[in-house]
Amino acid sequence: MTGSSDAASGAASDSFPDTVPGERLVELTAVMTRMRTECAWKAGQTHRSLARFLLEETHETLEAIELGDREHLREELGDLLLQVWFHAEIAAETGAFTIDDVAADLIAKMVRRNPHVFGDAASSDDPAEINEIWQAIKADEKQRTSVFDGLPPTLPALLLADKVLDRQAREGRTVPALVDVSDADADLGDRLLALVDEARRDGVDPEQALRDAVRRTAGT
Repeated sequence: MTGSSDAASGAASDSFPDTVPGERLVELTAVMTRMRTECAWKAGQTHRSLARFLLEETHETLEAIELGDREHLREELGDLLLQVWFHAEIAAETGAFTIDDVAADLIAKMVRRNPHVFGDAASSDDPAEINEIWQAIKADEKQRTSVFDGLPPTLPALLLADKVLDRQAREGRTVPALVDVSDADADLGDRLLALVDEARRDGVDPEQALRDAVRRTAGT
């Protein structure tokens, strides 16, 4: 996997300073290697056995964000980072890839999908325009044949609906006529889908909107 690292380093060599904060991340790599060697529990973990922890830490991080608790968020981001490093360390032991490969791929992606920052594209201060550039480059890279390609089936239903509707709109595909959300005789699923479409058109994240509403109802 060294090829990807070299390519990414070359692509971004003129974009970043020679020294940047990150010494603790180097230390974290050494800590992970030692834990996998000297801790029996950690040495026995696999990608599959760690999957549930990744899910748990993700939800705990989201909770910290929703609560606006910065100290809690700091801790949970660390726990989430641990999962990333853990999986990378396991992969490194089999020669599949390293944490450096993961970082290199990410850097290359950021440089590639942000030509207004790292390339020759005109700079823009419009977030919507910047997002369109990102989505266009991503679509060209992925060459998907279905709006469901790349979407995990386990995504929350509201988030899945939002992404599918957005992809259909971006690709100019015909979207079936949506029902009137006030029509009590219409199928509940169709009404929910129509609400998701309404939220998408208004620039609202339906998943987050519902989570916020549930918290308000529960008084938290």
